[in-house]
Amino acid sequence: MLLRIHPIDPQPRLIKQVVESLLKGGIIIYPTDTVYGLGCDILQQKAIEKICRLKQVDPRKAHLSFVCSDLSHLSDYTKPIANPVYRLLKEHLPGPYTFILPASKMVPKILQNKKDTIGLRIPDNKIAMAIIAELGRPILSASLPGEMVEDYTDPEVMHENFRNEVDYVIDGGNGGMVPSTIIDCTDDTPVMTRQGLGPWE
Repeated sequence: MLLRIHPIDPQPRLIKQVVESLLKGGIIIYPTDTVYGLGCDILQQKAIEKICRLKQVDPRKAHLSFVCSDLSHLSDYTKPIANPVYRLLKEHLPGPYTFILPASKMVPKILQNKKDTIGLRIPDNKIAMAIIAELGRPILSASLPGEMVEDYTDPEVMHENFRNEVDYVIDGGNGGMVPSTIIDCTDDTPVMTRQGLGPWE
């Protein structure tokens, strides 16, 4: 179902509708501050498996990230964060970055990879933030499969492509084409592993 949600002032009734679907194991396509993503509730194992099938990846090897509401929310899903890393996160979030950090025990087993890490995001997007606030925990996020730019920027094309696979495609306007910048913070020195929308020195 295509659901038009206002990008600046998301309608609470529609946000509630999306969250009710997530709590029942639903899958959504939703806007972020970079590209649109595939999302589900991190506690719904069947929904996680379905997203991995859509992307044709193994959950433990997949590049999936958690979209969190703020830094204290984010810190629940990582091992204790050293001060320099915390400062780095504070400086860059919310924004178009994914930080790879050591995963805490709060990360569901199905997503625990061999490296014991998790990608964490706080996008600067009102719709994504409203969904997480209503849900009360992060949403799992994955990039959309697609060859053409329209496949992951135009909500109507996404709806056409995925309407049999997902419960809601949220139309919050056209999406971006450049993904987030990925910063690996698992060692002493942060390393950029993908240059995306977020500038990095």
